[in-house]
Amino acid sequence: MNHLKTYILLAAMTALFGAIGYFVGGTGGMLIALVVAAGMNLFAYWNSDKMVLRHFRAQPVDPNHPDPRVRAYAQDTLALAARAGLPAPKIYIIDNPQPNAFATGRNPENAAVAATSGLLGLLSREEIRGVMAHELAHVKNRDTLTMTVTATIAGAIGMLANFALFFGGSNGERPNPIVGIAIMILAPMAAALVQMAISRSREYEADRIGAEIGGEPEALASALSKIESYARQRVNMDAERNPAMAHLFIINPLSGRGADNLFSTHPNTKNRIAQLMQMAQRFGRATPQPAPAQDGGPWGRRKGPWG
Repeated sequence: MNHLKTYILLAAMTALFGAIGYFVGGTGGMLIALVVAAGMNLFAYWNSDKMVLRHFRAQPVDPNHPDPRVRAYAQDTLALAARAGLPAPKIYIIDNPQPNAFATGRNPENAAVAATSGLLGLLSREEIRGVMAHELAHVKNRDTLTMTVTATIAGAIGMLANFALFFGGSNGERPNPIVGIAIMILAPMAAALVQMAISRSREYEADRIGAEIGGEPEALASALSKIESYARQRVNMDAERNPAMAHLFIINPLSGRGADNLFSTHPNTKNRIAQLMQMAQRFGRATPQPAPAQDGGPWGRRKGPWG
């Protein structure tokens, strides 16, 4: 169902793009805007993983890392990838106190996963496995590709909307400036809303597939509860400087944006937890409430994963 919803939303963005192109007044301008936007996003497609990891100053780690929790994180992630039938991803750590994680890369063969030092310090080993199973589900579902296509269409819509004010009117008449201004403002907003809706649907699907990969839906539910609680208390300045990357993370890293509404890139965490607890019941497992957030995981809290 989530895949169908994604395809419908992509079709809606494509239809919106075509409608604006028609208003601009010819296929020529529409094709030029599409080529430019596609070129920008094609570059991002091939280089997005490097750009994102560099932006967050992620450091690579391996299963032989001297820190026991980092070593466990790397070993468990590789084991989960093998269980999911995926190539071994590159594994990174971001030195950031806000607990969070994301996956990037254009396909499973070029995938990378990253967790913050805050996440490794907060969660139990089982909860970290649940989080990484979720991120590997994004890789398995090729969600990074889906979001790249979405970004391409959204970028083209933004460009056409800016052209509409000056070149609108497909019948050769003088463009209506009021209509042009309306399109310039509303079209990118509509594209952003659809883009966020696609992101939310992919998060639900990654929760489901991740729970199947890890086999511990209640661990992922507990992790989500803890991560959201701490994400609200700790501002991620790197994410705040580039909010367009917010959809990458398992929980919205932008402070004060926890609601499941039109302007959220992530579903409501309570809804996600409820879905995971239903899966735990189907697995025949006990379904206690997710553990409340506490300061420090079973390893205790430290400033970073290297000390």
